Amino acid sequence: MPINLLTQVEGTPLHGTDALDPLEFVRTIAVARITMPKSFVRLSAGRQSMHEGIQALCFIAGANSIFYGEKLLTTGNPEMETDQQLFAKLGMHSI
Repeated sequence: MPINLLTQVEGTPLHGTDALDPLEFVRTIAVARITMPKSFVRLSAGRQSMHEGIQALCFIAGANSIFYGEKLLTTGNPEMETDQQLFAKLGMHSI
């Protein structure tokens, strides 16, 4: 289940709206994990703008998957090295 943090793109309907509180996003991840316990809960668009502390909280809340690589459909994605460094800090590894 991919879960996106809104990345505001000029010309789209939600451009210019208030940013979601980061802890609300973490709560969204937790609710997804509770309601879909057998699913991969994937952090998707918006990770590039997320502080690594918020991403860490998302993993603690139940996220267990990310999109890994250079670019999503319309927005950038964190560099692979950045993700690898975060995983090393958190003691995580890919399967």
